Amino acid sequence: MRVLLQRVTKADVRIGDRTSGRIDRGYVLLVGFTHADTADTIEWMVDKILGLRLFADADGKMNLSLAEIGGGVLVVSQFTLYGDAAKGRRPSFLQAARPEVAVALYEAFLLLLRRRNPVVESGEFGAMMQVSLVNDGPVTLWLER
Repeated sequence: MRVLLQRVTKADVRIGDRTSGRIDRGYVLLVGFTHADTADTIEWMVDKILGLRLFADADGKMNLSLAEIGGGVLVVSQFTLYGDAAKGRRPSFLQAARPEVAVALYEAFLLLLRRRNPVVESGEFGAMMQVSLVNDGPVTLWLER
């Protein structure tokens, strides 16, 4: 499982002319799955994301978690995180989980996040989405399990 985490002051995801998800302060997560991912992988990733202390405290030090600032999460499926461009000019996506596997992993990831954080919004698996965000920092992390 790969996650590109971006700390934001606001973000939304649109599908056509409709807004699928919108958050204020929090994280945008671009999420990709591989064929070896399991429920344990998802649980580890949710624990890691929600436990990170990436928000400034009163002294300006990154010391507060998402829960401590009442932040939201916007999750967008992104199989291209498993693109391998080491050879040739067109990336290979062989390491990305097939849609019939990835959709179940994506839904399980959303369910666990929603159980543990009050504000979780999302795009739609497999849809053409436009993501807009305003960086907070910027703070960007690559998480992998």
